[in-house]
Amino acid sequence: MTAAYVTSRRPADVAREVERLRKAGCLRFVVLPLDGGGMLDLERLGAARYAAGIQADVELENAVAAAR
Repeated sequence: MTAAYVTSRRPADVAREVERLRKAGCLRFVVLPLDGGGMLDLERLGAARYAAGIQADVELENAVAAAR
């Protein structure tokens, strides 16, 4: 399954981007970090998870890179 990379800066924009991609059929999202995994990234990750729903996989890029 191919992942969609989310690059929006603000949590509200992240949610809109994820909603748009979710409607297009994407089920896996990778949020690219802007704050080195800090509070901004956690807020963006939360917004993405909320918008994607429980059926989708949402991760920060650092976690994806560490798993490889």
